[in-house]
Amino acid sequence: MSQSVKLVSIGTALPPHVIDQRDAALASHQVFSSRFPDFERLVSVFETSGIKRRYAVRPIDWYFTTLGWPERNNAFIEGASALFVSAATKALRAAGLSAGDVDTIVTVSSTGIATPSIDARVGLQMGFRADVERVPVFGLGCAGGVAGFSIASRMAASRPGSVVLLVAVETCTLAFRTDKLTKANIVATALFGDGAAASVLCAANEGIAEIEMSGQHTWPGTLDIMGWSVDSEGLGVIFDRAIPPFAAANLAPAVTSILGRSNLKIDDIDRFACHPGGAKVIDALETALTLDQGSLKHERDVLADCGNMSSPTALFVLDRLISVGLPRRTLLTAMGPGFSLSCVSLKAVS
Repeated sequence: MSQSVKLVSIGTALPPHVIDQRDAALASHQVFSSRFPDFERLVSVFETSGIKRRYAVRPIDWYFTTLGWPERNNAFIEGASALFVSAATKALRAAGLSAGDVDTIVTVSSTGIATPSIDARVGLQMGFRADVERVPVFGLGCAGGVAGFSIASRMAASRPGSVVLLVAVETCTLAFRTDKLTKANIVATALFGDGAAASVLCAANEGIAEIEMSGQHTWPGTLDIMGWSVDSEGLGVIFDRAIPPFAAANLAPAVTSILGRSNLKIDDIDRFACHPGGAKVIDALETALTLDQGSLKHERDVLADCGNMSSPTALFVLDRLISVGLPRRTLLTAMGPGFSLSCVSLKAVS
């Protein structure tokens, strides 16, 4: 067997505070209903989002106190650091490796600012070598886990035998804003959770799956679809266009284009592993990819159990697929700010 880049292991982590969706809806009603006339019309999103619970780096009451950028970003550094350590330790242990074996760390996050970066802050605790290469990646949002996977695989390919650790870690709940009386903010309050996922990749003989190809597509003129606004209070979510209908109309041609660069077709894919942005997004993905309704079961399960955690979420889906056995070829996909699509094709190692 040739030494192509292999996915060796995955580890996932969730923070300690559980937010039941019913509690989130009640708290949001108390905070927004008297100040936002459209709240009653929007509150159904808490029921239709497909989410039962989410996990957060802070208890629910903390989010409804007076918070500014320093308080939110300090919570990001603390929470993301703990999640990084937990997910990375699990992935390394599953690979039979220690932190000292890691040659390169790719850290993906878009929900806070840390300089030095999170990987540096946890370096001593983890036991990374002094000569480990650190590659922090910011700004890819929900697509970051898949795009980071692509970056990590190419770095592993460039140095056969080296160990590359990918960590996608997000604290999306820190963008909950009581001062933003907008539809986008209410939707974000109903959708987002915190979490981390780590993967070990190596150009070696053994592994779970071979990374076959990867690619991205950015749609022109779509900067307004998704992103962050930044002010003294912190990050504020931007959803200026409805993502489900955009995905239903535009996803398939982009996937076809990405696959075509490697002489593959949509029919060559045995299982799509998609970032579950919300229940309506999952429905739109099934429509766009001409899948039977309900095909993306693991996506719905991850969404119900953890919410939309941004970049790690697609890797949570991949982890569940691995636990039941990967088919011959899986296409890992996620959409994110730009507005863009990231894909990675994995072939199961028999």
